Amino acid sequence: MERRTALQNLTLSWQSAGASAVVLYGAAYAVHRVRPARRTAVALFREAGTLLALFALWQLVGQVSLMSDSHALDRAEWIHRTEHSLGLPDEASWQRAVLPYPVVVRLANYYYASMHFGVMLVVLLWLFLRHRDRYPWVRNTVVLTTAACLLIQFIPVAPPRMLTDQGFVDVAAQYGQSVYGGGIGGIQADELSAMPSVHVAWCLLVSVAVIAVAESRWRWLILLHPVVTITVVVVTANHFWADGLVASWLLLLAYALQYAGGRWRRRRAVRGDRPVAAELIPR
Repeated sequence: MERRTALQNLTLSWQSAGASAVVLYGAAYAVHRVRPARRTAVALFREAGTLLALFALWQLVGQVSLMSDSHALDRAEWIHRTEHSLGLPDEASWQRAVLPYPVVVRLANYYYASMHFGVMLVVLLWLFLRHRDRYPWVRNTVVLTTAACLLIQFIPVAPPRMLTDQGFVDVAAQYGQSVYGGGIGGIQADELSAMPSVHVAWCLLVSVAVIAVAESRWRWLILLHPVVTITVVVVTANHFWADGLVASWLLLLAYALQYAGGRWRRRRAVRGDRPVAAELIPR
């Protein structure tokens, strides 16, 4: 039980994230009033508050649905059948390959629970402090991609781990590492937000950002993050391949919107309609 509590604490509730966002916004306002010259501190508090507010919204939406939860398992089964008909590998077979190795399973559970948000925060902080001109492009992509994922998540879809009749195992619950508390029938609404996978969207976004911005030849090592993340979400039975594919398409759509917006701003700048800040134009 202690192990489960420790792992749950890796994930903020929407109340905690929302309260933290309010505190950070308040700190930004206070610093601006007392020390107007401290623009970096003000911007850092404001950006951190915005990201935590987005995270709170993500957590909250996970508890709200536009359709009945009763068909969430049916939708998951349909996704699984469709993947088979398309010839995609069976996620259950990937999971069975790691089940005999408890250490690997435990590490996968920890990675799933903590790394998606942790790595995102580190990369955003790095961009904000070292590459401020590129930060808005990445931040806006995070907002657009996450918002698109949230819209789809209003339709409840169960994760693979709930399809026990298909051979899946809830390894997080088995090892006392589940980040979900007990709900009615052992199912909570936020457990039914498997489609699409924000984990996959964020790990791909982080990798693109690091490769595009960093100049070191070691930047390509960031590709290990999406490889490990995609493997982890599958072997822990938290997501189907389809969840990751949809998330990837949404990320591409966010990039397309950013690109189109940048071209539109550049055309307006050329026409002299209004000045355009260089940092708002994706490179």
